[in-house]
Amino acid sequence: MRAIEHYVSGKALIGASGRHGDVYNPNTGAVQAQVALANAREIDAAVQSAAKAFPGWAATNPQRRARVMFAFKQLVEKNMDELAHLLSSEHGKVIADSKGDIQRGLEVIEFACGIPHALKGEYTEGAGPGIDVYSMRQPLGVVAGITPFNFPAMIPMWMFGVAIATGNTFVLKPSEKDPSVPVRLAELMMEAGAPEGVLNVAHGDKEAVDAIIAHPEIKAISFVGSSDIAHYIYSHGTANGKRVQAMGGAKNHGIVLPDADLDQVVKDLVGAAYGSAGERCMALPVVVPVGKKTADDLRERLIPEIEKLKVGISTDADAQYGPVVSLAHKRKVEDYIGLGAKEGAELVRDGRGFKLQGYEEGFFVGPTLFDKVSTEMRTYKEEIFGPVLQIMRAENFEEALALPSQHQYGNGVAIFTRNGRAAREFAQRVNVGMVGINVPIPVPVAYHTFGGWKRSAFGDTNQHGMEGVKFYTKVKTVTARWPEGDVGDQSFVIPTMR
Repeated sequence: MRAIEHYVSGKALIGASGRHGDVYNPNTGAVQAQVALANAREIDAAVQSAAKAFPGWAATNPQRRARVMFAFKQLVEKNMDELAHLLSSEHGKVIADSKGDIQRGLEVIEFACGIPHALKGEYTEGAGPGIDVYSMRQPLGVVAGITPFNFPAMIPMWMFGVAIATGNTFVLKPSEKDPSVPVRLAELMMEAGAPEGVLNVAHGDKEAVDAIIAHPEIKAISFVGSSDIAHYIYSHGTANGKRVQAMGGAKNHGIVLPDADLDQVVKDLVGAAYGSAGERCMALPVVVPVGKKTADDLRERLIPEIEKLKVGISTDADAQYGPVVSLAHKRKVEDYIGLGAKEGAELVRDGRGFKLQGYEEGFFVGPTLFDKVSTEMRTYKEEIFGPVLQIMRAENFEEALALPSQHQYGNGVAIFTRNGRAAREFAQRVNVGMVGINVPIPVPVAYHTFGGWKRSAFGDTNQHGMEGVKFYTKVKTVTARWPEGDVGDQSFVIPTMR
């Protein structure tokens, strides 16, 4: 059976902890590989590798670091098919979705290619008599990323692309459910010209996470995952003196006003709710039609579109989505479907018990639709993370606005309307971090920034864009004076700029 090892100092590091995890093929339900799970000693080996590489990499000028990013981008594009098939075989996404995962990560790498401009400081000439003041951004040192299973290419690149370009060295702890693509990305980074130790991959579970949190040489941690774990990493990481950005869960709403183009809304909803089997923190699992007529019309149009969805194996080019990542997650999603029916929501389409001929042991969940969902239901309050769409009816604009604003999560939201004034007011007032106007999945482009509010994010800095540059650098400010002639008497007062 294939063994997936750690990747440290530009080569495989054979796991010595004695612990391994199974890596499944979600299409068949079969174990296809075993991944080494790191202990504190192996995390330390990755950190020491990064620490050794840091001084030389930090001293490399930004333009040369950018050239490595350019070369890495080209190598990822050259190996796109290999990476997409590898990703799909462990995650379950269809190939087209896997390529999208990789491409969205590459967009952050493209942003990182312009890092010389992003690292320019500020300069004030003549701040005082003969005194100039300037600032510079410098890397932190060894930083770490802990990434989820649902985007094993995109989210690691979101993190290490900006971190490495700004002069840091990186330790990545990817999900143990689909670990192969992160290792392959690290290999390509070395092939692109990054020195050994600049990007290291250590696999693991909570033991590895706790070792990262506790390690004194790790200066910052970036995390994406569930809210409970995000809060755990944020609170313990900051208690250990680290910078932490920790992105959590979501329950994104799509508000549909009566004037919306329902044909387009239905297409957008089906893709946003069921694409990637709903395993996206920016999926759209709740739709809020405003008014009874809007709700009834939307439901009537949704049902045939849902019934046309093709669920298939990852390599089926005609499939809209594939299996979920694991048997445990399949059972969790199906338990939520049962709970929703028990809570009193109308189960319009039930995806439980879905079987694909020839792949009966695969982790498939059929498309599910609920109507008449209410705020007190657990299935509304909690993140299901599966191919489940809930219709939650609102009487008016204010009621629809309140639903995402008052929810515990505040990652993303969308509004569908032809009314520019209503859309503008909604975008200004809604208590959510990312807003789409007639855009169902409002993930910002790479040179903007990604981050939610409330229990969807912990920390003061968002992912990628200039927020990412700020997170992975510290500002040093220099006040300089070059006096003429002899140095005068010693001054014992704080300097001023009179």
